[in-house]
Amino acid sequence: MSRNRFASTVVTSLEWQAALEQQCHDLASSFASGVDLLVVFVSPHFQPELEEIVGVLTAVLSPRHMIGSTGESIVADAVEIEGTPAISVWCASLPDTQVDSMRLTFERTPDGGTFIGWPESLSGKWSEDAVMLLVGEPFSFPADGLLTRLEEDRPGLPVVGGMASGFHSPNENRIIVGEDVFNNGAAVIILQHGVKTHTIVSQGCRPIGDRFVITQVEQNTLLGLGGKPALDVLKGLYEELPNHEQAAMQGGFHIGRVVSEYQDEYQMGDFLIRNVLGVDPDQKAVVVADFLRVGQTIQFHIRDNESASLELNQLVSQIEEPTAAALLFTCNGRGTRLFDVASHDAAAVSNHLGSIPIAGFFAQGELGPVGGKNFLHGFTASSIVFES
Repeated sequence: MSRNRFASTVVTSLEWQAALEQQCHDLASSFASGVDLLVVFVSPHFQPELEEIVGVLTAVLSPRHMIGSTGESIVADAVEIEGTPAISVWCASLPDTQVDSMRLTFERTPDGGTFIGWPESLSGKWSEDAVMLLVGEPFSFPADGLLTRLEEDRPGLPVVGGMASGFHSPNENRIIVGEDVFNNGAAVIILQHGVKTHTIVSQGCRPIGDRFVITQVEQNTLLGLGGKPALDVLKGLYEELPNHEQAAMQGGFHIGRVVSEYQDEYQMGDFLIRNVLGVDPDQKAVVVADFLRVGQTIQFHIRDNESASLELNQLVSQIEEPTAAALLFTCNGRGTRLFDVASHDAAAVSNHLGSIPIAGFFAQGELGPVGGKNFLHGFTASSIVFES
C-alpha cells in the first residue's frame, strides 16, 4: 500500500493573492504524485472573491477533487479563527483510495423529492469502509432528508460534515465542487478503500435525573413519561436538582433520545440530543425539536462549557491508533460563545492527536453518526480523523 499524505496551510490577510499562491507552491512541492483531495474553507470576507481563490488553487495545485464552503469562522490546525479573515486549505494524497466528488441538489417531485447529481460510477455496491464528506448550503439542501434516504439505500455509511455558514439568507453562502462555486446544493466526497477513518460526534451535553419511557406523544409534543404527565415529571426533576443544575436548566435544557433500545446501560454517545422548544401548561406537555414515538427511552440533558469540554476530550482520547489528519465541523454556537478559552475544539483535537493538519469551519448544523445512525445536529463538534 502506498503512503497517504496530508498537509494544510492558512492565509489570514485580506491581501490574499500573493500569500496563497506562495503557500500553494510550497504545498505542491511536497505532493510529488499530485493532490487527490483538496478541501478549502473561507470566512465571509472572501465570498466575493471565492471564484478567484478557487482559480488559484486549481492553477497551482491541480487537485483531482476539491470541495469547500464559506464558514462564519474558520478552523486551521489547532486554531479557530473567529470573526477575522481566513482561508484554510487542506490537501490529501490518497493513492490507494477511490475518491468520487459530486454536487447534489434537491428537486421536489409529486412523491416528495429526489436528490440529483449521483455519478454513474457510484451506482453499484460500495465498500464497507466507505465514508461520505458533505458540505451543504443550509437554505436549499435538506440534509436530514438525504440522511434518511441514505439510511435506506446505504445503511451503515458514516456521513460527516456541516452546513455552510457566514450568511443568514438564501443565495449568500457558497459551496465549492471542483472548479465551480455554487450558492445552493451540497458538495459531496465519497472515499472508499486505502484510508481508515474515525468519526467523533460530541454533542456537549450531560444527563440529569432518571431515564423515562415515553407513554404518550403527539408528533413532537411529549405528553406522558412513565405514565405521568410529561410536564409534571419535568417539574419533579427540576425540584430535586442541586442549585447549580437548576441554574443551568434555566438557561435551556434538552432531550436525549436513546438511539438504540437494545442496551442495558447507556453512556456518552448513546443519546441523540434535541432541543426542548417549550412547554404546554394546558396539556402538561413538553415540546421537542424531534418527532418521538411511544416506547422510546429519553433522559433530560443540560449543556454547559464544562460538559462540552469533558465529552469532546474523552471522545478524542479514545482514538488509540496513530493519526495523520482531521476535518472538524463545529457549531457556530460553540467557540468563544460557549467556552472561556479560544480555539477550544480545534485545540482539543490537536492536543490529543498531535500536530496534524486540520481544517474546518463553524457550521449552521453538523453531520455525524450517533449510535450507528447519521443525524443533523446543532451545538455539536463533528470530526472525521484519518489514521496514519
